[in-house]
Order: sequence, then structure tokens, then C-alpha cells
Amino acid sequence: MKIPHNIILALMLLAATPGFANDIRREAVHFNAGSSGSTINSHLKGYQSVQYTLALTAGQKLSAQLDSRNSSLYFNITAPGADAALYNSSIDGNGTSITIPSSGKYTISVYLMRNAARRGDTAEYTLTLYAE
Repeated sequence: MKIPHNIILALMLLAATPGFANDIRREAVHFNAGSSGSTINSHLKGYQSVQYTLALTAGQKLSAQLDSRNSSLYFNITAPGADAALYNSSIDGNGTSITIPSSGKYTISVYLMRNAARRGDTAEYTLTLYAE
């Protein structure tokens, strides 16, 4: 069986193309003893994202505020095992207070929108989390 040259060339080019997978950093959030809140100062660039995990109990109120000079920086809050975000700041704004529907580890994902990520933008930010 003879393989056409254009197929071989296409496969070689595909193998040489770098992947565009997201660079995801994962960090657990723990409140200091006697505190029910935490302030995180960090940064990300391009397609990087950060997933903060926080153990919460059903009925708790979680407040989250994301501050950055980069207007393309957002966050999502996702419940344990969920496919869709419980809160999406690109739609609803960079601050919220939500009542936690079920106990478990929630994920707060901080990311740049695709247009900013594609440009390789950098975003310094402050994420403030408070659970009561």
C-alpha cells in the first residue's frame, strides 16, 4: 500500500505543531486559624489559569471578589462533580455572594478571556474569598 506524499507531509506538520493546552495551576485555599477569609495576590499570563479549591459546607455563604487592572480577567465557581459553573463572572461580574448548595470541595477558576490569552496578556490580581 502506497501512502500519498501530501498525507505524509500533513502528518509531519501536525507532529511538529506545539500543543495549545492550558497551563493550569492548582492550589488549595485554607483560611488561617480564627479567620473565615483569605486574600490571594497572584498573576497569570496568556492561556494560564489557576484553580483554587476550597472545602465548603452546604448552607455557607461564599463571597468572592476578583480585582485586576486587566478587564479580560474572570473567574468561575464550580461545585464538586458539576459540569457547568455555579457562577460565571464574565456574565455576572467579578464579585458575588452565593449560598453553597452542597458540601464538598468547590473550585474557583481564574482565567483570561481567549482574546487576551491569545495576545499573551499578563494579569496581576487580588482574589478575596470569605465564607461564613
